[in-house]
Parts: sequence; C-alpha cells; structure tokens
Amino acid sequence: MERHPDWHLRQAPGQLAPVFPHASDPKRLISDPAGELGRVQDFLGLKRIITDKHFYFNQTNGFPCLKKAEGSSKPHCLGKTIGRTHHNIDPEVVQRLRDFYRPFNMKFYQI
Repeated sequence: MERHPDWHLRQAPGQLAPVFPHASDPKRLISDPAGELGRVQDFLGLKRIITDKHFYFNQTNGFPCLKKAEGSSKPHCLGKTIGRTHHNIDPEVVQRLRDFYRPFNMKFYQI
C-alpha cells in the first residue's frame, strides 16, 4: 500500500511531541566516533557508556571499527563500499524532488 508523504502527520494531528533535532557531523563520526556518539548520548540524556575504548581505526578501509560487536567475539567494521563516490544527480531532478516535497515539509515544520 503506497502512502502519501504526509500520511503519518494526518494520523494523529496535534498528538506529536515537539521535535528537538540533533545533527551529527558525519566527518566527526569518522574522525572521532566516540566523541560524536558522546554528544548524541548527552542530547538524549543518557549516561555516556560508549567511549574511545570501544573503537579502533582500521588502516585498510580508513574508517573506525567497533572492537567487539555486541553478542560477538569479532570486531565489526563497515563494509568495503563505505566511503564510495556518490553519483552526481541531475540538478533538474533534485529541483523536481524539492518542489514535490516542499508542501509536505512545510506541514511538518508547522508541527
């Protein structure tokens, strides 16, 4: 079943909690994952449990890895395709997407 972009907004008008977004810096997630995740934990009001001791830098792929994934004895690294070059999108397509989603974004911003 295909839903219209504002379907969720129409389901419970006035019942959504205020949104206080947190923006993480993707570059800092690579250069300082524990620090950036610490800021997320602070934002959410959580005790800081993720620290530098949970990560190591993988020289092969150039990204941080978890020393030990939960429930596993092995480290967890991002896949080989991470950090890949992103394709350029025709500016006309980007503009059409912006134009299409603009009214739905405006409704969302009014919440």
